[in-house]
Amino acid sequence: MTPGAHSAINMAAELSTSINIKEPRWDQSTFVGRAKHFFTVTDPRNILLTNDQLSHAHKIITDYRKGVVSPGLTEDELWRAKYVFDSAFHPDTGEKMILIGRMSAQVPMNMTITGCMMTFYKTTPAVLFWQWINQSFNAIVNYTNRSGDAPITVSQLGTAYVSATTGAVATALGLNALTKHISPLIGRFVPFAAVAAANCINIPLMRQRELQHGIPITDENDNRIGESTKAAQQAISQVVVSRILMASPGMAIPPFLMNHLEKKAFLKRFPWMSAPIQVSLVGFCLVFATPLCCALFPQKSSMSVSRLEPELQEKIRASHPGVERVYFNKGL
Repeated sequence: MTPGAHSAINMAAELSTSINIKEPRWDQSTFVGRAKHFFTVTDPRNILLTNDQLSHAHKIITDYRKGVVSPGLTEDELWRAKYVFDSAFHPDTGEKMILIGRMSAQVPMNMTITGCMMTFYKTTPAVLFWQWINQSFNAIVNYTNRSGDAPITVSQLGTAYVSATTGAVATALGLNALTKHISPLIGRFVPFAAVAAANCINIPLMRQRELQHGIPITDENDNRIGESTKAAQQAISQVVVSRILMASPGMAIPPFLMNHLEKKAFLKRFPWMSAPIQVSLVGFCLVFATPLCCALFPQKSSMSVSRLEPELQEKIRASHPGVERVYFNKGL
């Protein structure tokens, strides 16, 4: 074979640089495509990656964005590197995210905290402790995954954190007091109500800056055309709904099973087993609930220009007359 022919074969085998790795691998306009995407994003095995593996993925992706393809790279390897990269680096700031704030840590962290919240829910100190731990974890996750380049101040962080913790604890203790006289099964749902109430307080407060100043909106070609508070309201309410639904299977199915199991001889003999069983049940529910609820709404949310603030509508009609819909990252 002539050297020329040989290099031609090599060239053909090289990966094209036109694959759009900015977007997820699967079609995000369908629920199934979004679910596949989030199953990959929330994959708990990503927490076990070493710094070397992360920097290797970082190099592949940053090189590829500059049009440099690592020799011998296959399309599957490129996508794998993209998802490793996305699991550890913030999409807007590019900085490495705190380990427990990453999406891949959601399932193991949540299953431990939720399982304990639901096992130790009867005494006031236990309620205080586990609701506080849960809100501390939520604050870290919200801070780590904040949308856009919006710098959130320490005082805003503190306010949101204290308010959400107070809201969760007040809900839990208030409902505990009410359910003392009702069936024990209903008492098991108190932690879920507390978590739902806290999410309604926590997320809007953590993202109050976006509600005050708006979030970046773009046209369909990703050209930034302004900031909108109306878009922020839609983004944040979608996140609240999906977070509450995300917690629901793990917090709604195990109580029935545990209520049934705790009457059995096995748990009467080994009462310490109820926490590990509860944690495993919650974990099993969360492995599916987390990605499926993230997939409920498209990550790149959109709304029609006519639903934006009046002054922003005028600005867009003047500067971008053809634009009918605007797009924005809803955050998680």
